[in-house]
Amino acid sequence: MSEKLSCEWCGSGDVKMEKRSVYWELPEGTRAVEIKETPTACCVSCGMEYQKEAMVKEIEDQLFLIDRSKLGKTVLYEELMKMPRLLKRNYFDFTQ
Repeated sequence: MSEKLSCEWCGSGDVKMEKRSVYWELPEGTRAVEIKETPTACCVSCGMEYQKEAMVKEIEDQLFLIDRSKLGKTVLYEELMKMPRLLKRNYFDFTQ
């Protein structure tokens, strides 16, 4: 059974998970990439589309830990998350 989602913006329970394109700035700030088919919470009530905080952290960690020179202008979410990491984890994240 899937978890019942509520909108983080308006509190509505009418939220659907869909796959959307998102645009993410690389850690060094030199450019942005389009990440296609990214799981996205879409609120029917207020129209807000967003990624949950845990997913934001996963994407940011992955972008920090991979060889970004091998990253094109667009990438599928699943492909991004499968790219080999240069380090096992983000040693600069002190919230862990």
